[in-house]
Amino acid sequence: MEKPLVFFSQLNMSDPKEKSFYKAIHAIGKEALSKDIKNRGKEKRNRLSLLLQKPEFHEDVNPGRSENLAKGTSVSPEEAVKWSESFDKLLSHKDGFDAFTRFLKTEFSEENIEFWAACEDFKKSQEPHQLFHKAQAIYEKFIQNDAPQEVNLDFHTKEVIFKSISQPTIHSFDAAQSRVYRLMEQDSYTRFLRSDIYLDLINGRPHRTTNLRRRSRSFTFNEFPGEKQDLAIWL
Repeated sequence: MEKPLVFFSQLNMSDPKEKSFYKAIHAIGKEALSKDIKNRGKEKRNRLSLLLQKPEFHEDVNPGRSENLAKGTSVSPEEAVKWSESFDKLLSHKDGFDAFTRFLKTEFSEENIEFWAACEDFKKSQEPHQLFHKAQAIYEKFIQNDAPQEVNLDFHTKEVIFKSISQPTIHSFDAAQSRVYRLMEQDSYTRFLRSDIYLDLINGRPHRTTNLRRRSRSFTFNEFPGEKQDLAIWL
């Protein structure tokens, strides 16, 4: 950036007025230099931001790839086999929970397991202020319309939660959590047991790449025949 040159003739630097004038000019020069440094810093940050947006700087989410679950896990094939006994046994095991979460990510439906986990954490809250703040966070992230990770709940369940959110209890999300749990158990869990992620674990094989990168079909609770809505918790 070009900087103008200013010439001052016949300046007597011993004169107090001239000294003041010189200091003023010097201050202006320092301010211009400071602005120049800031602008250069801003340009560097912008270039860095553009660089970090390139695909090679981020986790691979190519539809032809899935996360390498087997790498870095210490779960034994014998332990993994037990996960097929029940959905509850899968979620109660840390590696099982992680495996199922990563499987849901390949179907872009991880909001279900994250909501379930958030509800589990919510029920451990002891203080009223903790309940209130966590309830607000759960509602804004998973429940309200157009939430960033909105779970599939019927209108009535959402409405009841909305009306109770100002004075939540540890049971405020029980009905919603139960519905999401059943949806995962009857839908995603059965596919997980047939997935390469799980089959590689129980057979002790290195994880293979898979083309499975689809969004699982969204269900509502009423689509499962024989299931009764337990509204007693809200009464």
